[in-house]
Parts: sequence; structure tokens; C-alpha cells
Amino acid sequence: MALFEIETPSHIVIAWADNEEGARSTLYKYYPSEEAIRITKRPRDAWVISKAALGINGNTDPCDTARDCLAKASGDKVHAIRLYMQQTGTDLEQAKKAVESNMVIGW
Repeated sequence: MALFEIETPSHIVIAWADNEEGARSTLYKYYPSEEAIRITKRPRDAWVISKAALGINGNTDPCDTARDCLAKASGDKVHAIRLYMQQTGTDLEQAKKAVESNMVIGW
């Protein structure tokens, strides 16, 4: 299996697959309404995201509530933020930070 980077208009999905068609199938399984605009086989077995480049510092423990909201929203960040605000009563800025940081660390 290889690691594939699948870009859509809204997401970058990282998935293991045997080939490009398998990567496309994985995308459509989880995001049936998304269109793959680029599929790239990664040259290595790891995917690295620099927290500093994304402006994240400090505690990065996963938040189960934010991840649940992302799952319910099928990865739609704006919808997940709304759900998070409803479930936790936090303001927009805190909800945005919680959801976005969980997107970065992989939900």
C-alpha cells in the first residue's frame, strides 16, 4: 500500500491505498459529494504537518467533542464550528480554534 494525497475543492485527504483508483474510492466512501481534483502518490510512508507553520502552539490534545462535530459535519469546517458552539456554548473564536486544531492533528 502507498500513501496518497487527495485534493478536493474543500479538503486534502491523506489515505492508504493500493493504487490511485483505491485512493479515489476512499475519498468517495467518506466524502461522496466531493470531487477529486488532484491525486498524488506520496514518496514516503509518512505525512508531516508543521504546527509552527500553521500557527499552532501549546496543547494539542484531541478534543472528542470537536472531532464528533467534524464527523457529523462530514468534514465541513463551518458546519462543525456551528455544531461545536451549540454543544459547548463557547463563542465563535474558541469553537473555531477547537475545530481547526483538531482538523490539523487529524480527526
